[in-house]
Amino acid sequence: MAKFKIDVSKANRKSVNRSIRFAPETYDKLAELAKENSISFNKVVAQCISYALNNMTK
Repeated sequence: MAKFKIDVSKANRKSVNRSIRFAPETYDKLAELAKENSISFNKVVAQCISYALNNMTK
């Protein structure tokens, strides 16, 4: 499995707006990753979801 690495490029991609809920601990971890990498919270979440979907086992 490929190792997860946060992309800090400024490229804008098309997106769909949705509301989701996080456990407080998950939110805190994601917010910290965003802060440490100087990128938006949304970008961290999108990358985490993309990575998880691309690396799922069937």
